[in-house]
Amino acid sequence: MITKNIFYLLLPLTMLALNGCSQDVSDLQEFIDQTKVKHVGSVEPIPQFEAYTNFVYSAGDLRDPFETAFQMEGNGDKSDKPTLNQRPREPLEHFPLDTLRMVGVLQRGNKIWGLIKDPQNVVHRVEEGNHAGSNEGEITSITEDRIELLEIVADGMGNYVERNATLSVGEQ
Repeated sequence: MITKNIFYLLLPLTMLALNGCSQDVSDLQEFIDQTKVKHVGSVEPIPQFEAYTNFVYSAGDLRDPFETAFQMEGNGDKSDKPTLNQRPREPLEHFPLDTLRMVGVLQRGNKIWGLIKDPQNVVHRVEEGNHAGSNEGEITSITEDRIELLEIVADGMGNYVERNATLSVGEQ
């Protein structure tokens, strides 16, 4: 009995819903047709590319950039890195070279010494053959305005290369 009452109640609602779907849709069809006419797409032409030109390497007589520039004595493996075991570590080797500052020179006769101030404001007297900086920097020359060093630094591939460095008076 309840099912029959629900059926009689739902039948008119279903008829109303179907009646709403059967309305005239000509205005919608007209809008779709106008939109299709308005928006005619266009594709840009494919861009023209320049032909590839080969590069001629004219520096064939120079050093191969993929070869190691300098290797320490030995067979070239990572064990060939410089060691401090052959000599005691000097006081200025505890500081990176860029933290050291040349403050002057001392000279007696033909002998010349450089004066280097460390980050702790201690002045050290150095001569050729002394070491400074954290990269095995050996002092090779001292003049009135500069101290030249030869450092040994890692090249990032397990080998070591020599590099010139300078401390000058007044440089920070």
